[in-house]
Amino acid sequence: MLKISDTAAEKAKEILKAEGKEGWGLRLFMQGGGCCGPSFGMDIDEKASEGDETVEKNGLKVFIDKEAAPGLADKEIDYVSTERGEGFVINGGEAPASGGCGSGCSSCG
Repeated sequence: MLKISDTAAEKAKEILKAEGKEGWGLRLFMQGGGCCGPSFGMDIDEKASEGDETVEKNGLKVFIDKEAAPGLADKEIDYVSTERGEGFVINGGEAPASGGCGSGCSSCG
C-alpha cells in the first residue's frame, strides 16, 4: 500500500487550504510509461471516483486510480526541498524488471 510522509501530508494540506479546497485530496494516476517504467501524474480532486483506492495520512486523502494502484503499492509520496527546487516525489520500490531500451534510456534514474 502507498505510504505518505508526514511532510508530504502537511504540505499538501497547506496547498489545498491556500487553494480554498480544504477537505479535498490528491489524485494519483498513470500518465504513461516507457523503458524507464511507469510515469504517474498528480492533481487535486474533491472525492474518490469509483474503483479508486484511498489512503489517508494526518487528515490528507490520496485517491489512487485503479490503473495506478499496482505500480504505487510499495512506494511513498514525500515532499522535498533542495537547491534545485521543491515538490512532491514518489520514492521506493524497485525499478521495473521489464523495459530494455538499453543505453537509449540514459535519462532514467
